[in-house]
Amino acid sequence: MREISEYYDKQPEPVKSCLLGVRHIILQHDPEIIEAWKYRMPFFTYRGKMFCYLWIRRNEPIPYLGIVEGKLVNDPDLIQEKRARMKILLIDPKRDIPVRKIKRILTAAMQI
Repeated sequence: MREISEYYDKQPEPVKSCLLGVRHIILQHDPEIIEAWKYRMPFFTYRGKMFCYLWIRRNEPIPYLGIVEGKLVNDPDLIQEKRARMKILLIDPKRDIPVRKIKRILTAAMQI
């Protein structure tokens, strides 16, 4: 778990606080969601399967929640972009975290 802590610690504010807040929401959503370090990023599994991850856009410092099977989740707030399988939810680190929206998306993704 050392790599995960280092990942969060090296982020500038307010991105760091945003990522830690979303992490907390994900981990509190269901006891079967487990955090792991995969592909050099914080990843979360659900019932042993890859579920979602946290990352930051390359071209701008905006964190996002990536849903692994996002293509199967029909939610207007998720963005496909050029990804074949995954969709993302952009999270503005300068605004309040959209807790209800995140929980709604996590619940939809868990049902796949």
